[in-house]
Amino acid sequence: MTELLTPPLPVPQERRRVTEIPGPRSRELLARRAATVSAGVGTTLPVFVERAGGGVVVDVDGNSLIDLGSGIAVVNVGNAAPRVVAAVQEQVAAFTHTCFMVTPYESYVAVCEELARVTPGDHAKRSALFNTGSEAVENAVKIARHATGRPAVVVFDHAYHGRTNLTMALTAKSMPYKHRFGPFAPEVYRVPMSYPFRDAPGLSGAEAAARAIRQIETQVGAGNVAAVLIEPVQGEGGFVVPARGFLPAIAAWCRAAGAVFVADEVQTGFCRTGDWFACEDEGVVPDLVTLAKGMAGGLPLAAVTGRAELMDAVHAGGLGGTYGGNPVACAAALASMETMRDLDLAGAARAIGATMLPRLRALQERTPAIGDVRGRGAMIAVELVRPGTTEPDPALAAAVARACHAEGVVVLTAGTYGNVLRFLPPLVIGQELLTEALDVLEAAFAATVPV
Repeated sequence: MTELLTPPLPVPQERRRVTEIPGPRSRELLARRAATVSAGVGTTLPVFVERAGGGVVVDVDGNSLIDLGSGIAVVNVGNAAPRVVAAVQEQVAAFTHTCFMVTPYESYVAVCEELARVTPGDHAKRSALFNTGSEAVENAVKIARHATGRPAVVVFDHAYHGRTNLTMALTAKSMPYKHRFGPFAPEVYRVPMSYPFRDAPGLSGAEAAARAIRQIETQVGAGNVAAVLIEPVQGEGGFVVPARGFLPAIAAWCRAAGAVFVADEVQTGFCRTGDWFACEDEGVVPDLVTLAKGMAGGLPLAAVTGRAELMDAVHAGGLGGTYGGNPVACAAALASMETMRDLDLAGAARAIGATMLPRLRALQERTPAIGDVRGRGAMIAVELVRPGTTEPDPALAAAVARACHAEGVVVLTAGTYGNVLRFLPPLVIGQELLTEALDVLEAAFAATVPV
């Protein structure tokens, strides 16, 4: 992976603190931000980035931070990955935009061809390209409703699907995503998720699926369901990994009921969980899959890929958007997917998990506040609780995150209750950096967890 760790602007792969974090230059920029940027736009770590590559980001004060966030699972191939940079530069020099719906271009088609190859299933597929995960999810719902003639969409507890009006309705968590933004789109129904840490002890995936299906059939009616939409591993909800058997059972019910099974792989896709897509872990083949984040190496691109008969059911002009499938983003996506394949970044994700999970489980054994350690590949989380209970402890999660930030390690929080630390390192992160980041995390727990 050495070629990925030497982007056009070389970034030494090291953690280095030059100033306090945030430093004086970042604080100056924060003042400018406060004067011009909406207060509604949040910030996890108030440092301003100057450059980034491999497993680090460098701020304007010269501090080099280990990146365990990847821009929320976006730069799976690392920042400024050489092939992505070269492809983008070549495309920018040729043309930046025509709108595919006006005068099309080959790279859009090439991305759709690549998505047909890499997504689960060997059936005939079609794709449509968009800009964001929210757009992809909205369009998947449009396609499912159009193809089935049904209105209802079923989603799950702890789900996150976006910030637009429809995707806010699909999302479970109120604060900060939905608070005072309603009314929301109708015909959205929520059922229980398989959440092994919080379910009754011993509840199997099949039993959890039966619980959800009973609620769908009694409260919605199978004949009314256009789509069942699920994250194979939940993202903002806290990296909830359903019990084995849950996803296959839900998918089988959809087939029997004539509903469209939609896998939201916006955060889990493109090698993040150790497979190209998280559905592959149990051999689940979705009817539609929504994609974004890790697809284009940091450029905005999203997609819905699915069964040809569903995707082609929509009338001409029913799907699209001015910037959807922008040629520069398409060039980046093709270079990113080539990088993922050539460097086996799915294997790299599994190796990251093999490093992180034993360390975190050992930390759990000596830290009663860690209620659960879970995840797959390079999508790992710890859930923090009051010792001896399952009562969430969001204050402790925030304190540990702050302690990591102060020492130059970017970590994120998540979870319906705000009590989950989540880790999404770039798949090209070096072993030494990853080990050092875990050392910092352990020190942060030692400094913040009450004895």
